[in-house]
Amino acid sequence: MLYRRQNMISIDRMQEMLEEIAETFPEAFYEKLNGGICLLPEVKYSPYARAEDLCTLGEYHRNVMGRYIYIYYGSFIRVHGRLSEPALYEELRQTVAHEFTHHLEDLAGERGLIKRDEEDLAAYLWGNEEDD
Repeated sequence: MLYRRQNMISIDRMQEMLEEIAETFPEAFYEKLNGGICLLPEVKYSPYARAEDLCTLGEYHRNVMGRYIYIYYGSFIRVHGRLSEPALYEELRQTVAHEFTHHLEDLAGERGLIKRDEEDLAAYLWGNEEDD
């Protein structure tokens, strides 16, 4: 029997959703975010994943090219592909908000969310230790 994702959102629809979500954030959030928010088609697995069970949904980047947010369509479909469109929209909104938090903390010289992400990763790694 073939597995079929009943509610899979197309990348074009997800781009529309992302644009709608992006418009809800204050203009001040975009200060120095010269690369904007980009929807990429691939699945991105965390380099710390022990299997294909830890996908990266979004990333904030700052480098010589500037500051930008990546959202990974393939990762969203892998993790949340069976959700209804409204539920997927909310997951996408939360991910964009998370990445904006990284951006705003970076501008302020803060590391609170990075520390929380590191704690979450440590919990994941500890929880999978017995799988070795």
